[in-house]
Amino acid sequence: MSKRLLLIAFLLATGPGLALADESCPASAASSAIATPVPTDVITQAPLLKPAPGQAEAGVLAARLMTRFHYNAVPLDDAMSAKIFKGYFDALDGQKLFFTQADLDHFAAARTKLDDAIWNGDLSVPYAIFNLYERRAGERTQYALDLLKKGFDFNVEESYQPDRDKASWTKDTAALNDIWRKRVKNDWIRLKLAGQKDDDIRKTLGKRYASFLDRVHQLDSQDVFQTFMNAYAMAIDPHSNYFGPRASANFDIAMKLSLDGIGAVLEQRDDYTLIREIVPGGPASGSDKLAVGDKIVAVAQGACGAFTDVVGWRVDDVVDKIRGPKGTVVRLEVLPADAGQDGKHVVVSLVRKTVTIAEQAAKKSIITVKDGDTTHRIGVITLPTFYEDFDARRRGDPDYKSATRDVAKLLGELKQAKVDGVVMDVRDNGGGSLAEATELTGLFINTGPVVQVRDAQGRVEVEKDTDSGMAWSGPLAVLVNRGSASATEIFAAAMQDYGRGLIIGEQTFGKGTVQNLTDLDQLAQNEKPTFGELKMTIAEFFRINGGSTQLRGVTPDILFPHSVDFADFGESSYDNALPWTHIQPAQYRPVADLKPLVPQLTQMHGARSAKDPSWQLMLSEMAAAQKLADEKTISLDYARRDAERKQLDAQDAQFKARREALGDRSAINIHPDDGLQPGERSLQSDLASEKAAKNALDPELDETAHILADEVDLIRGNTKLAAEVLPYHGVLNGVADTN
Repeated sequence: MSKRLLLIAFLLATGPGLALADESCPASAASSAIATPVPTDVITQAPLLKPAPGQAEAGVLAARLMTRFHYNAVPLDDAMSAKIFKGYFDALDGQKLFFTQADLDHFAAARTKLDDAIWNGDLSVPYAIFNLYERRAGERTQYALDLLKKGFDFNVEESYQPDRDKASWTKDTAALNDIWRKRVKNDWIRLKLAGQKDDDIRKTLGKRYASFLDRVHQLDSQDVFQTFMNAYAMAIDPHSNYFGPRASANFDIAMKLSLDGIGAVLEQRDDYTLIREIVPGGPASGSDKLAVGDKIVAVAQGACGAFTDVVGWRVDDVVDKIRGPKGTVVRLEVLPADAGQDGKHVVVSLVRKTVTIAEQAAKKSIITVKDGDTTHRIGVITLPTFYEDFDARRRGDPDYKSATRDVAKLLGELKQAKVDGVVMDVRDNGGGSLAEATELTGLFINTGPVVQVRDAQGRVEVEKDTDSGMAWSGPLAVLVNRGSASATEIFAAAMQDYGRGLIIGEQTFGKGTVQNLTDLDQLAQNEKPTFGELKMTIAEFFRINGGSTQLRGVTPDILFPHSVDFADFGESSYDNALPWTHIQPAQYRPVADLKPLVPQLTQMHGARSAKDPSWQLMLSEMAAAQKLADEKTISLDYARRDAERKQLDAQDAQFKARREALGDRSAINIHPDDGLQPGERSLQSDLASEKAAKNALDPELDETAHILADEVDLIRGNTKLAAEVLPYHGVLNGVADTN
């Protein structure tokens, strides 16, 4: 289950709505009580899942596309079957906690037969493997609950390996029992170190393990088929994926940043769907009847539709009930957050509307950099993703959502604010629309090629910016990290190749491939979404200098320290990543040359960061985190763990004191390990921690602003240097810049 999200929050779009239910509706339309949760010590057997109608046909259609049109097309044969076999077991049980080698041996005959299964539309083996996974999950859960009743001897010196991603499958159930004994014992020790009593520990862990099994039992045939087909797609390359109808809808929402709904972020906790966030200005907000923490216990369609009890449902199924066409009515039966378990329910009627998801849209801020008597104002644009509403753009909607259009607007506002330089913060921006990456680059150059794209036949096309003029022609920095990937790397590479902006931060992800989304239902002319969508690698992109960002990513001009998980994250961590290669450069002319500045800026950065308390605190915390990450096993001797815990608590107290001295508002929420998992703390506690994290110091962004301010100082008054490093002092590809 390691590759399943166990905590899912979905944003439901906003719009004005009504506060009260229609009084003309029958009173019996609302449910009268909340269902009682299943006791945590009762393990039920999940029903056997079977292929759903249309899945066999969808599998064949996807296989035809991938074997013919994939950039790295390979036959769906026995060799590929073996890769799918391994990938499917890994997707279901990546930590090797449920299956044994004996289980894999039981299905050994299928290792080279899954290709035939897909071509023949026979999904019996993938479903049999999943049904065994569910059975093993039930057995493991029952074993864990039995262990809680017995307790443990905490004076035994033994160790536990928490990360089993690269471990071998255990030989048999006896060997797996030993791993689970250590796993449960470690969970117990963590709670005991946090101060919980034995009875409370049994209650916490019993609820945790039973809740896990509940989530496994909520998986349906759509999840099974998607997991299996993803094992096939990702066996070809890491970035090809199959999306079932539900996942396809969510992917579409993520790209266009809008959907039709009520304006609330939902989250599952125990058996309930809670309101995690209410978006200002939406129907949920305008009703004045909903609040963070409210439990949604039933949903009804229209003014008088019957209520459906949703207690115990998975959150995305509840979301499906609440989403719907704009202008339509949805009614919620809610148990208010401030009411007790037997509190009075409230019925709220809301009108759905299409609204943008603002959280993932581009945002701006201004950092004031002071150096002696000199003050610089550095504008920052944070871009989480390269979003674009493809459908609205194709329809000719003049107000379609676009990352480039939003950034252009923000740049205009920063120019009005008379900033001295601009930082494009694209850390953890995993990419998105290739067209948006090209057009965004065009905001910072006059005209010219941006990226080269080579398809499976070896044909190379050059994506160009053809709009003359620049939205911003002043000093520019692009802040990246290991999570900056794909379209983000196109943008960063172009800025570097043109000499247009300083690239600062970590080596980027290294994803240099292009994916295309194919609607399988559209191909099959299905009226109802049944087959899902295929995201398939169809090309590789290359920098205009001819090199690829594939595998190697973009190397910053000024490097920041690597994050703790750097080696285990990124394209180089995939076994089947495509190799780095290169092609002929495109015809382009750099607009400036920042190389003369880099050595001096690097020296100034090093001198300043060596004295900067926030930077040094960041390095100290990274070193401490790396030390913990390097420890592959942990002791299960309580006395030893207690001593280690006291050392860590003392270290954390020092970090907290240093943060408080720097005025870091996140320091108030830094607590020792409480042994709890996401969703086990109170919602208010989680929200407070997230708010504090947003208010935390950001030494990397602050230092990037300082570096850009250094550049401004170096070129100010030095006409010759300015002519080298700023595009508006020269000629851009033969066209004079008019900005």
